[in-house]
Formats: sequence, structure tokens, C-alpha cells
Amino acid sequence: MSSTSMKPAVPAKRGGDGTSIVALMVALMAAIFAFQLNASMLSPALTTMANQLRSDDAQIGLTQTVFFTACAVFSLFLPRLGDLAGRKKVLIGMLALTGIGCCISALAVNVPMLMVGRVIQGVAGPVVPMTLLMLHERVTDDARYARLMAILTAVNGGIGGVDALLGGWLAGHFGFRSIFWVMAGVALLAIILVWIFANESHAEETPKMDWLGVMLLSAAFLSIYLAIDQIQKLAGANWWLVAVELIAGAALFIGFWQVENHKKNPMVATKYLKQRRTWGLLLTTLLTMTGVFAIMNGIVPALAQDTQFGAGISTDTVSLFTLTPYALVGLAFGPVAGVLASKRGYRFVLRAGLVVSAIAMVFGIFVCHGPAIWNLIVLSVVLGVSYAGTANIMLNGLGIVLSPEDNPGYLPGLNAGAFNLGSGLSYAILYGLQKAFTTSGGATFGYMASMVGGIVLLVLALACSFLIPKPQQEQRWFDRRDIRRFRVRRPAP
Repeated sequence: MSSTSMKPAVPAKRGGDGTSIVALMVALMAAIFAFQLNASMLSPALTTMANQLRSDDAQIGLTQTVFFTACAVFSLFLPRLGDLAGRKKVLIGMLALTGIGCCISALAVNVPMLMVGRVIQGVAGPVVPMTLLMLHERVTDDARYARLMAILTAVNGGIGGVDALLGGWLAGHFGFRSIFWVMAGVALLAIILVWIFANESHAEETPKMDWLGVMLLSAAFLSIYLAIDQIQKLAGANWWLVAVELIAGAALFIGFWQVENHKKNPMVATKYLKQRRTWGLLLTTLLTMTGVFAIMNGIVPALAQDTQFGAGISTDTVSLFTLTPYALVGLAFGPVAGVLASKRGYRFVLRAGLVVSAIAMVFGIFVCHGPAIWNLIVLSVVLGVSYAGTANIMLNGLGIVLSPEDNPGYLPGLNAGAFNLGSGLSYAILYGLQKAFTTSGGATFGYMASMVGGIVLLVLALACSFLIPKPQQEQRWFDRRDIRRFRVRRPAP
């Protein structure tokens, strides 16, 4: 008897039930807010956390590392678990555990307790792909989905920089614990809204979860991620440990491949791993994130604060001139990118975003020579439009629309993993370039080298984007367009 049980997917409501769609969007936005606050709200409060917990910056920084590592690992399999157990149920469980993690972090009396809380908060890692899957199940019109998807994804990036300002204010007035209590409150609100307004949905086929495949893939990813984290230390890295972690990661992935080949109901069928829609998208996502993430989240703020070779902006106000305009412009442009995607296709808009991002970094090379405030603002705004408001949204959307009907959660999960892996690689590669060229040619030369590295990676991402196949829904858009364009009109009688 087959282990596969058949559960009919909850039928998506068709038609113009605008009120219910609005309510669903509010619920899904709340869930995304709950995740994003966990990811970026603490940035200005790290020093405060170190002081209040009588620790140092290195240990507090490690709590951030374990959070993002947990996000990456949970992203690999929770979307698939949502396919099988119910996406609404799993999303509520993710938000509940995130809220519990926030409470533990708020009550932390030492760094180990804080780390436990941050690991539990990392369960929220795949909130964005999970919400996009739920929206895709509910909204059956492809063009409309593209527009709404863009709004959700833009919200994810758009509060970055703004929530950091709020986090700094809360930490300054009420201590770092107040930030975690706010996060817990938002998680609770999101649970209530998702419970009331979201519909339950499953994949069409719901076999048992392949937990052996989950463990092997998660362990492989964790090994590689830890190796990258070690590489970021550069001269201080334990290169023997890096070698062991990389070898272990490769061995575990080979084991995962063998298990999936022999499983009747694998977590990810190897036939999908061999297809261009999988590896073409994952390569593009990985290279894009590696090329951009450290630029806007590290290099540009560092250049802005550099009192000798940069703009000399204070730590308290640097976000106002870099991250905040980057985030807000990305939020504003996201819906525009969604409309463009519904008209020209995801891949076209993605490539346009990558090209403009690369051009922005060419401008960034010149900014390194004259890092005035207004130059930094222009660079942040352009990257906000091209990456945060365009490329990031298209990459998330492609993870949804390229997934096969019998396993819709696997590609969004792997794609979320590629986003997180790219973030780690970005710091390792671009900061490595900056440090190496600073040593040989000075600070300005180091900043320029990181920009050049980002340009090269974005060009490679652009090349890989041509490996991504056309989503079926785009073909439907264009087929309908051609029918309207070439329809033969009968002469009036």
C-alpha cells in the first residue's frame, strides 16, 4: 500500500472577492513584519546588548550569526512541510515559536540564553516563501499574483533601515529587552491575523515527510555555512576547520543525493535538482546576493562613517543616509516591479534590475573617490530600486512560479537557503577584497575593490539568469496577449 495519502488542496477562490484578498494580504504582511523585525531591528542595539549582558561585541555578533544560520537551515524544509501538513498550520507554528524565542531573548540573563532564544527565532526564516505560496494558492490570476507578490516581497525589504531606527530608539530609552518584547507582540498579532484571514492549503499530493533527507540536506548546508562564517575571519580563520567543514558538507550532500534517489517519496526528487529551473535559479540568487548584500549592509555604511577616507557621518545617523532611503525606495518601487513583471515577464525585469545594479556599483567606484553625503544617497536609492525593489522581488517570485505542482515548496525553500548562503559569501568575498586591497593600495582602493567584486558577481548573475526557463504562467500571459493582438475582427453588418 502506498504511503502517499491524497488530500485535496483547498480550492482557491476565484473572482473579485477584493475584501478577502485585502484581509489575506494584511495577515501575510503582518507575518513578514514579524520575521523582518527579528532580522534587522537589533542592528543598532548590539553594543547596548553587550553592555547590559556584560559581554563583548564578538559574542553578541555570534548571536546574530546563529540566528541567520538557523533561518537558513529551517528555510530548507519548512516550506515542504507546509505542503504536506498545511501551510497555514505550519506558518502559525513558525510565528508561535518565533514569539517564544523573542520572550526567551528578552528574559536572557547571559549570552548562552540569548543564543537559545535567537536560534528559536530563526524558525521564522522561511516566512517569505511560505506567505508567497499561500498567496499563490489563493490568487489564481497570474498577472494579479505578480503584482501582489511584489507588494509582499517589497514590504520584506522595505522596513529594513526603518525598523533599525526604531530599534535604536527603543534600546536607547528602554534597553535592548524592549526590542524583543515588541517583536513578540508583532508575532502574536500576526498569529491572530493569519488564524482569522488565511485559508488552509496543501500540495495536491501529501506523502510522509522525508526526515532523513531533511537531516542530511540541513547538515550539509550547515557545514558549508559554518565554513563560510569561518572564512570571513580571513587571517584569523582556522583553515583546517574550513577544509573539514567543506569536505563534510560535500559528503553529506552526496549522501542526501543517494537517499533521495532511492526514496519513493523524497523531499526533493533528484530529477528536479537536475533541471535548469532549480540550479539556474539557485545560481542566479546566490551570485546576486553575494554581489549586493555586503555592499549595502556593510561597505556603504562603513564608507559613510569613515572619518578619514569617507563621509564622516556619525554612527547614530548613518542609516538615515544609506539603509533608510535604500529600504524605502525599494518598498515604493516593489509594486511597480510587479506590474512590469506581469507585462514583460519575471526574467526580463530581473535582468533589468541586475543591469541597473551593476551600473550603480560602477557609480559606486567613483563615490569611493568622493564619498559625499549626496553621492551616498544616490547610490543607496538606485540600489534600492534595482535590487531591493526589483531583483530581490523577481528572484523570490521565480522560486514560486517555477516550482512543480507536485512539490511546490521545495524550490522556494532551496531559494531561501541560497539567499542566506549568498549573504554569508558576500561578507567573506567582498570584505576579503576590501581588506586585501586596503593593505596593498590604501583604504580608498579597498572600497573600490569591493565595488569591482560586486560588479563581477552581478555580471555572472546576469549570465546565469539566461539559464532560468520561462515560467508557464508567463507563457499564458503572452499567449493571451497574442490572441488579443491578432484577433480577426468581423466587419460590421
